[in-house]
Amino acid sequence: MAQGATDQSNVETADPEESSPNMIVYRKIEDIITRMQDDKAGGVPIRTVKSFLSKIPSVVTGTDIVQWLMKNLSIEDPVEAIHMGSLISAQGYIFPISDHVLTLKDDGTFYRFQAPYFWPSNCWEPENTDYAIYLCKRTMQNKARLELADYEAENLARLQRAFARKWEFIFMQAEAQVKIDRKKDKTERKILDSQERAFWDVHRPVPGCVNTTEMDIRKCRRMKNPQKVKKSVYGVTEDSQSQSPVHMPSQPIRKTTKEDFRKQITFLNVQIDRHCLKMSKVAESKEPSQQRVKRWGFSIDEVLKDPVGRDLFLRFLESEFSSENLRFWLAVQDLKRQPLQDVATRVEEIWQEFLAPGAQSPINLDSHSYERTSQNVQDPGRYTFEDAQEHIYKLMKSDSYARFLRSNTYQDLLLAKKKGKSLAGKRLTGLMQSS
Repeated sequence: MAQGATDQSNVETADPEESSPNMIVYRKIEDIITRMQDDKAGGVPIRTVKSFLSKIPSVVTGTDIVQWLMKNLSIEDPVEAIHMGSLISAQGYIFPISDHVLTLKDDGTFYRFQAPYFWPSNCWEPENTDYAIYLCKRTMQNKARLELADYEAENLARLQRAFARKWEFIFMQAEAQVKIDRKKDKTERKILDSQERAFWDVHRPVPGCVNTTEMDIRKCRRMKNPQKVKKSVYGVTEDSQSQSPVHMPSQPIRKTTKEDFRKQITFLNVQIDRHCLKMSKVAESKEPSQQRVKRWGFSIDEVLKDPVGRDLFLRFLESEFSSENLRFWLAVQDLKRQPLQDVATRVEEIWQEFLAPGAQSPINLDSHSYERTSQNVQDPGRYTFEDAQEHIYKLMKSDSYARFLRSNTYQDLLLAKKKGKSLAGKRLTGLMQSS
């Protein structure tokens, strides 16, 4: 009897955070990450890669991660290994060094491991003041390497308006952080900058990406004692929201009323909204900046990942009656994000539209890619059209993209942006001279 009472008291005094659904997942992922980084136990090789006039420290490739997962977790299907790696990446434990989208690719893309300090198991719930300090700090650092993306620049402007009264304090905090960072070794600073950026890619993700930190009402209901101390990344705190009954110790004697449920729902909606930065009309504008237009000329990837550039490229291809290649590529990209129950139906739709005999928008594939794709369709999955998509991508890169850069569509837009900038510069010069 005494033993039973002791066991019960141990259960009651156990840390509720450790038994929460999210924490169980985090611990499993962290066990995998620890094994990945263990060189003695055959972990993923971490190396410094030499690039033109610089070095890229402490990186691994996506291929190395996929191969390690297949070997050490007894995974036979590479697609399953990529999916597992993408889930780990979505939580921020590994991240691409040159992209804000946290997903794993089975290629030579460079990835880096997140520092344990930024692991989600530390129960980070950063405030918007922390985010403001981070973005403000980025504007003070190396412009070429840490230039703000368009959505980050818009977020910074929104936060500056929201925290107008305390912006001087935020600016001072950012300056202090920059001074500390400059004392660090250049290589160490480069690694820490990328890890901090990946942390905010998890908590303030790119528009259109899934926010893995959003609160799940079902998980929250299971928590025994959800009272949490809010952590601030830079030591700056905001006045916390009023606590709902869901954040109070459970009282088994009192029955839950409808009013309690209503308060819980209101509180959870506030928590979810707190993670969502509303974008203004400026961010949603389809008028690209000169910098964005110039970037489209770097590679076809810059065009495809920019919504405005992608739409312009599609209109150009439609004018040449060859838009089926890009529409097929986009359809396959969309297939990879479909729920599993919808995959088979979507595979059949893509096959009938682009590849089946008598298709409405037939695409040109070589015999090898067509044969592989025909076999894959028999067992539909998210990566059924991988071979066909790669062939079409290379075709667009070598043919359509080159013609797009030479077209009046792109050249006129590029010229218009340059003229707009030069006129603005002349007006500014005139104002300065007159004053």
